[in-house]
Amino acid sequence: MDDQNKNLIIATALSFVVILVWFVLFPPPEPDTPLDATATTELTPPAPDAVSTPSADVGAATPAPETDTAPSAIETAGRVAIETDRLQGSVSLLGGRIDELALTDYRTSLDEEAEIVRVLNPVGQQDAQYALHGWAAASGVDASAVPGPNTEWSLASGDTLRVDSPVTLSWDNGAGLVFTKEISVDADYMFTITQSVQNNSDTAASIAPYSILARHGEPSDLKNFFILHEGVVAMTDGEYSEINWDDMPEFEFNPRAGARTQEENITENGWIGFTDHYWMSVLIPTQGSAFKSVAKYDERRDIYQAETVMPVQTVAPGATIEATTQFFSGAKEWEVLRDYEQAGVYNFIDAIDWGWFAFLTKPIFWLLHHLNELIGNMGIAIIGLTLLIKAALFPLAYKSYVSMAKMKELQPKMEKLKEQAGDDRQKMQQGMMELYKKEKVNPAAGCLPILMQIPIFFSLYKVIFVTIELRHAPFFGPFQDLSAPDPTSIFNLFGVLPWAAPEGGTLLALVFIGILPLLLGISMWLQQKLNPAPTDPTQQMIFAWMPWVFMFMLGGFASGLVVYWIANNTITFTQQYLIMRSQGYTPDLLGNIKGGFSRKPKVEEKK
Repeated sequence: MDDQNKNLIIATALSFVVILVWFVLFPPPEPDTPLDATATTELTPPAPDAVSTPSADVGAATPAPETDTAPSAIETAGRVAIETDRLQGSVSLLGGRIDELALTDYRTSLDEEAEIVRVLNPVGQQDAQYALHGWAAASGVDASAVPGPNTEWSLASGDTLRVDSPVTLSWDNGAGLVFTKEISVDADYMFTITQSVQNNSDTAASIAPYSILARHGEPSDLKNFFILHEGVVAMTDGEYSEINWDDMPEFEFNPRAGARTQEENITENGWIGFTDHYWMSVLIPTQGSAFKSVAKYDERRDIYQAETVMPVQTVAPGATIEATTQFFSGAKEWEVLRDYEQAGVYNFIDAIDWGWFAFLTKPIFWLLHHLNELIGNMGIAIIGLTLLIKAALFPLAYKSYVSMAKMKELQPKMEKLKEQAGDDRQKMQQGMMELYKKEKVNPAAGCLPILMQIPIFFSLYKVIFVTIELRHAPFFGPFQDLSAPDPTSIFNLFGVLPWAAPEGGTLLALVFIGILPLLLGISMWLQQKLNPAPTDPTQQMIFAWMPWVFMFMLGGFASGLVVYWIANNTITFTQQYLIMRSQGYTPDLLGNIKGGFSRKPKVEEKK
């Protein structure tokens, strides 16, 4: 086995093994059983003595979680409608909670009759999730003096929450403190909550503004896929952190909080909340001002909670205090998050799960996004991205293919060395090294383009899988969602026969692949035929099966990724053919193809 073929097989086998292990160990699981839609438990408030004293660094108190509330109380409480071009939902007057929100730009599937995506749901419904904003009683203040999660607020102004049309809620504690809460929303997914307290009594009161995001149980559509993070996301002074849903029950129990809590973080810039695959809800305190953030899990009621608490403020008699926070709830659109980051939300673009290869994933997505804006078709944009990546790697590919062409020219000399060395492998190796040095050939150069493709492949896979811009992104014809596997199938002759293709994830779907995987296999096979088949039978077998193994293995991957791989193979084929011809070696493509189908005659045994 010569070194050229050996290195090529090692590099190809490495990429094959990495992808195969990834595919086998981390397949998308079946959806979990939906949560019981009748679950009604909510967070329990601590006793007055459980409220923490102000921190030495921040001076913050701990917010009071929620009490058990019958669904009827939530259902009968008044509501204020939310209506914008991108959002519809409502704010409940029970606690002033934002607990009903749907994204009018997105549907759960490509079906025109599919339901609109919902990101917030009231208690008592499946996937209950909601945001609360209020004041925590600090030391010396009775908890009943501040509004709680189940306080009935009054609508002071406004009848519907729209862009540039805020609503104001109010509550009088009957002891001189009047609380107001103004809620506004922008044209995308950001709510701004301005809370104020007017003290009409003759006694000062110390209280701290807080925000709570609560979720009842794990999401019913939890994917549990290795490449994707779902759960808590937080940014604290430049440190991005993630906590999976199943890690939160492992927190240490905190008797003071009455729940399992992570270590509290004190920061001046950042945010905390929950993320799903494409949707996210995040609490954003005033940036540049100290606040405390913490994630909690109430195992008694299976409630996940994210909190932020701002410093304690003292409202003197006759005075008014105010606190402003933000709440994001919507799609993780790159442009929207970027605009919010530019407006002051610290490192908000990192809310997208860029993964370990963020240094590649971010620029790849940026380039793909702008190509799509320019071209108007995500599939063609992926092909354009492939062209640009191949252009960037062209100097490396050029050296590689030149080296491969020279290796072909050296084949007669290498065969002569083998004859001279016989069974002396050391002599053979020394002779080949001298030959490489004399002819200035690097036998490992052919591996580099293949190895360089591995991190790019996984980075693009990450981009296609996690970014919402690829969700339901059309290409042409039947390919209307590049984030999903190829919908066509040999089983029904790609739609010609009057029966449906096998359901995705089944054995039949794996066997009866679609158009794109077939093109992938053919493109790999043609690229392989630029070189004669190796003489070693083991190598022949590996090379013969490799394109078709990849074809079936990648058939269940996102079709956008398969489009990239087909384009990459096609461009690589063209580059290699032209470069090898420029070096005086013309690949015998037709002859190599015919040779692959010809049967070798059996060697007769010598008598």
